[in-house]
Amino acid sequence: MSYAYKMVDTPAGKLKLVANGSKLAAILWENDRPDRVRLGTMREERNHPVLIETERQLNEYFAGKRAHFELDLGFAGTEFQRKVWQALLTIPYGETRSYSDIAAQIGSAKAQRAVGAANGRNPISIIAPCHRVIGTSGDLTGFAGGLSVKKLLLALEGGRRP
Repeated sequence: MSYAYKMVDTPAGKLKLVANGSKLAAILWENDRPDRVRLGTMREERNHPVLIETERQLNEYFAGKRAHFELDLGFAGTEFQRKVWQALLTIPYGETRSYSDIAAQIGSAKAQRAVGAANGRNPISIIAPCHRVIGTSGDLTGFAGGLSVKKLLLALEGGRRP
């Protein structure tokens, strides 16, 4: 399977937008671990329509003009991971949830650690807002883009716990 990518500069750093056909497959961080999200062969394609639209919506998000993304997402992962990533999409802009909250939401109340692992492998950062998941105590926990970026994204959204 071949993927198209485009590099973009954002207030959160340089991001690699990745498409698979007509779907967004990944948003990767500049210093992402190579094994965090496994994708096939990639070729740079700056004019790919999905990547152009993703960049446009991300620019609106960072400008404070977009709270919800309207993109076709192509999550590739296990059934459990996809459940977690779909749950991320239900977290409202400006709110946070704990790993326990997500585990309960997907019907696996005791699977907080597995939820954390799946959250850490979320291929579509920002759009599937893994930055909105925090520790039960309210502490900011690991984030592939780094904790400073997680703080930036939560501050941009006015992140609060419901």
